[in-house]
Amino acid sequence: MCIRYRVVVALLLLSFLLPGFAICEEKPLEKPLEKPLWELGVGLGLLQMPDYRGSDENRLYLLPYPYLVYRGDILKVEEQRISGQIFKTDRISLDFSGYGAVPVKSSDNSARAGMPDLDPTFELGPALKIKLWESKEDKFKLDLTLPVRAFFSTNFYSVSREGWVFSPRINFVKDDLIPDTGLNLGISVGPMFADSGYHAYFYTVEPAYATAARPAYSAGGGYSGSTLTVGLGKTYEQFVFNAFVSADFLQGASFENSPLVKRETSFMSGVSVSWIFFKSAKTVTVEK
Repeated sequence: MCIRYRVVVALLLLSFLLPGFAICEEKPLEKPLEKPLWELGVGLGLLQMPDYRGSDENRLYLLPYPYLVYRGDILKVEEQRISGQIFKTDRISLDFSGYGAVPVKSSDNSARAGMPDLDPTFELGPALKIKLWESKEDKFKLDLTLPVRAFFSTNFYSVSREGWVFSPRINFVKDDLIPDTGLNLGISVGPMFADSGYHAYFYTVEPAYATAARPAYSAGGGYSGSTLTVGLGKTYEQFVFNAFVSADFLQGASFENSPLVKRETSFMSGVSVSWIFFKSAKTVTVEK
């Protein structure tokens, strides 16, 4: 896989991850806030991640990215994440969610040496969000997100659907973690489940690629491990700062015995700085 593909997909993944894991609205929960309908800027992010979940080899990416926010009634673009709201009540909302993974060149990964490269992948699907608990006085809220996503791979010439993934998450958000600093905390935790197509893409070893050190293996569907993510965010004048660290726990996963799983606990982390230099004169009412 050409290195430019790896950079492009890492940039897309950075867009999915950094904004989603850190909470950067610096505002009280007691009353709605007027914000610009759109904001435009640029940013720079540093992302460290394993080649795939369970890999013991990591890559580091330093990436510029565009910063775009659009706060429409239905279509929303929130720091490079696009969502289309289907419906919303005081406690329940339904929209779309996405995720992505960088390509892996097998010649650069000792566990996959001699195997086909892993193409860039992405996931798209609906996500049901349920508000569980909110305290306006203490500036925190707890919700449950239930995303179901189709899993695709692409070589940038064609797209193939590989399987399905379900990753329920409990999300905790605490505004103004240290009083009067505007530092906000986000914590997300939950299991992951996927079908055999999803697991086979990463963890199956076909007999043609088996070696003495890498026996043939067929991955089935089921439990896919659990993830814990902690993010911090702060907005200061025209700048937005985000940081996150995420841990994957693969103990008990249905593919745990794959010879491609070299580490049962792996970590991903990233930081970003965004500079907002244009804002619309028109404002809209937003809520946390």
